[in-house]
Amino acid sequence: MDRDTITGTIGHPFSNPGLLRQALTHRSYGASHNERLEFLGDGVLNCVIAAELYHRFPQLPEGELSRLRASLVNQQSLFEIAQQIELGRHLLLGEGELKSGGARRPSMLADALEALIGAVFLDGGFEAARGLVLRLLEQPLKAIDPRAPGKDAKTLLQEFLQARRIPLPQYAVIATEGEAHEQTFRVECVIPELSIRTQGEGSSRRSAEQVAARRAYELGNPT
Repeated sequence: MDRDTITGTIGHPFSNPGLLRQALTHRSYGASHNERLEFLGDGVLNCVIAAELYHRFPQLPEGELSRLRASLVNQQSLFEIAQQIELGRHLLLGEGELKSGGARRPSMLADALEALIGAVFLDGGFEAARGLVLRLLEQPLKAIDPRAPGKDAKTLLQEFLQARRIPLPQYAVIATEGEAHEQTFRVECVIPELSIRTQGEGSSRRSAEQVAARRAYELGNPT
């Protein structure tokens, strides 16, 4: 664990470095692990996102707000954010988890991210944790389109291509890692007509396809 790097990345210098170490410690490494911090961070994360959506979309009913929050706060989205800040290379894992690729496992990275939020909450209070959540989820929050209820990335990409008479994208699994019960899939999405080739990772083939599709959609439709 590189304390200076991770604190610089998240923008929070810990007064109590022990909280940061605990947040990044898996139970396979030691007794002072991150599961309680994960529980706390999950609550803080949901509260911050709920309040942010409430203020951003004053006309939306409760059901739509819940749907939007679920699209932001889930294992896959947290896994992607954890990947972006390279959280996996800071995790403290037991030997068995290291050998089995635990540092790349979606569930483990998502849990560690929530634990990190919980640690910042204990170290700096609610406003510090709120600031971290809004920084981490800045792009997903910007990308929310409440006018497209229920449409996932693959559907949006398909409709975008069909409207332009472009053949549907080609998806292919290019890598599978981890134990059979908890694998990580890497999928490629290719649209030759637009010279687009993207990749996505997820805990299932479907979730990885969704990530790759969203990246392809953003490249093809940057506005």
